[in-house]
Amino acid sequence: MYLDSAIVVKLLVREPDSEWFDRALAGQNLESSDLALTEVRSALLAKERKGQITSLERAAAVEKFRSMVEDEIIRLLALNRAVLERASEIQFACHPLIPLRTLDALHVATCELHRSGRMCATDGRMRAACEHFAIALLPARMDEIAADSARRTS
Repeated sequence: MYLDSAIVVKLLVREPDSEWFDRALAGQNLESSDLALTEVRSALLAKERKGQITSLERAAAVEKFRSMVEDEIIRLLALNRAVLERASEIQFACHPLIPLRTLDALHVATCELHRSGRMCATDGRMRAACEHFAIALLPARMDEIAADSARRTS
């Protein structure tokens, strides 16, 4: 299961849908791009700047991520020239209907080239690109998260 960096963040700090992803990803072989080394830390710094987490929570999340990578709970896949070239091809193939950002294209390309099987993402553009290239998604439909949350609170 390939994880977008935003999903990795959900596993490190509590967000409204973190519990859903904790359950859905339990027992899975998890992968992401080397890109996550920078993206995850950047997202955590942004959360701290916005007052959503404290500096201690950010430091703990960074350490947890480091441990998850070191212990191969999340296996990071190489960001190399083949990925960069494939990402450009993906952006071109999606244009103009899906305005895929560069970092998102790099994630889609990494997932595809490494045959990760499924992409776990919530970003609409990334999900649209995966659908365009027949890459399976988790959640299969975004309303699965809300429906699960509603069932658990009733």
